[in-house]
Amino acid sequence: MTSTASSPDTRQGQSSQDQRPSWQQRLRRFGYTAGPRSDVRERLVPPYVQPSPRVWQVLGVPPALIERIMRWSAWGGPLLVTLMAGVMRFWHLGSPKAVIFDETYYAKDAWALVHRGFEVNWDKNANDQILALNGHVTIPTDAAYVVHPPVGKYVIGLGELIFGFNPFGWRFMTALLGTLSVLMLCRIGRRIFRSTFLGCLAGALMAVDGLAFVMARTSLLDGVLMFFVLAAFGCLVIDRDKARERLAAALQPDADGRVRPDAHIAETTRLGRRPWRWLAGLMLGLAIGTKWNGLYIMVAFFLMAVLWDIGARKVAGAGNPYKAVLPDAAVTFVATVPVALVTYLVSWTGWILSPTNGKGGYFRNWAATDGKGGNWTWLFPDWWRSLWHYEHEVYEFHRNLHSPHTYMSNPWSWIVDGRPVSYFYESPSPGKDGCPVGAGQKCAREVLAIGTPLLWWVACFAVLYILWRWLLRRDWRAGAIACGIAAGYLPWFLYQERTIFFFYAVVFVPFLCLAVAMLLGAIVGPPGSSDTRRVAGATGAGVLVLLIAWNFIYFWPLYTGTAIPINDWRSRMWLDTWV
Repeated sequence: MTSTASSPDTRQGQSSQDQRPSWQQRLRRFGYTAGPRSDVRERLVPPYVQPSPRVWQVLGVPPALIERIMRWSAWGGPLLVTLMAGVMRFWHLGSPKAVIFDETYYAKDAWALVHRGFEVNWDKNANDQILALNGHVTIPTDAAYVVHPPVGKYVIGLGELIFGFNPFGWRFMTALLGTLSVLMLCRIGRRIFRSTFLGCLAGALMAVDGLAFVMARTSLLDGVLMFFVLAAFGCLVIDRDKARERLAAALQPDADGRVRPDAHIAETTRLGRRPWRWLAGLMLGLAIGTKWNGLYIMVAFFLMAVLWDIGARKVAGAGNPYKAVLPDAAVTFVATVPVALVTYLVSWTGWILSPTNGKGGYFRNWAATDGKGGNWTWLFPDWWRSLWHYEHEVYEFHRNLHSPHTYMSNPWSWIVDGRPVSYFYESPSPGKDGCPVGAGQKCAREVLAIGTPLLWWVACFAVLYILWRWLLRRDWRAGAIACGIAAGYLPWFLYQERTIFFFYAVVFVPFLCLAVAMLLGAIVGPPGSSDTRRVAGATGAGVLVLLIAWNFIYFWPLYTGTAIPINDWRSRMWLDTWV
């Protein structure tokens, strides 16, 4: 390495004007002046936007308190948004006091799993008995054939162990994870946007999204899946920052104190053990152990993480970033795929340890009965072959699931809230179950899994905006958000003939909220804009956010099962497909 090792540019002795690309040289004659280029360290690790104290000053807050607020805003803001989300999600969580929609499967499966280690067949009148006896019922012993892995049901069962086998108990953990998801989204948004305000805005949007809200108050698996997917994404974002900080620290400033790209350092610096990447693998394993579509997300996140490493080494000055990233890609693969698959396998421990005499989990004794014989069976233990057979049968079930359902929908309609799912509906008479005495006719009491309409319709434009930012402006933030949406959404287009539902979309709701927050940030205007531009942008964005919040409040009765007069219910059915 020559004396120019601190930079790949061998023209260090030339002036900054002469170092410009030739097209810039030619444009100088027309008055073009290149803007100052940022330091490489700032490009690798951009600084956070400092919140403005002007609002607090106008309110007359003492300077010492303003300084304290600014210091704690990075956590204080997200915690306040999370508190709001938590209060809403836990408010009357046990209502309706009923087994609604697919709770009839997962609440009972969870209770059996945490007590027996495998799911069982329940009596057809079990729901009524559970509600009447507050969960004090005998657990059957006959194993049941179920088609989803156990992690999500173990999570639901944890709440049941703490609070009992009742609606509050089986909804507690989904409400808790739904609340924590808002906190994670605030912090993730803050990290990728480098703005506490935009991070809190993304979390607040998720707090008032109807679909995320309903799923947090219902013991279904998809809300649990969303939590683990978002946690994995957050771990990868933190790992991205840590890796780029390590690269930035390895680069040495030149005589002028400016850090420039260095090919040798960029290509040879190792990025450490990367614990956040390993934790992301664990989260992805738990996601796959909740529902199998976590596999698509694992592949997408693996590719995204590798591309992030390529980009970091390219910014640092690597001449061949694709070659330099090979060791990182190997670590990423091991930390993601094997860790995720091992985690998935461990999640079946209860089933594996169950009896093999026909009294254990479904298909647990398959290898010793129907699976006997074969040329290679001696290579694998019985539990492995039984589990493999079980997984194959589940795959065939999902692949051939074409049974029509009233609320099934095509994924094309999801992004525009085309066909929500009714989880619960009753028509109480006046004076009963919350129906006003003076209603004059029966009321409607419904829990409808529908996204806040205005939020989702704005999200349609936000998705187009982030695609433009990613494809034409090479904005990594837009690319990351697009990856999260695509990984949770696009795979369902492969199964358009299958029986699928809108509530599967909750997995990519956090990324839609990030997209809307990014769009609103663009509407407000970039730092350095004129006061007129910022005031106009902030007014427009603020009005839009207030309308979304109003829309959530307007649909609140349909999210919570609150009885309202039937005419009020009809006024909320904006589209024919919502009925």
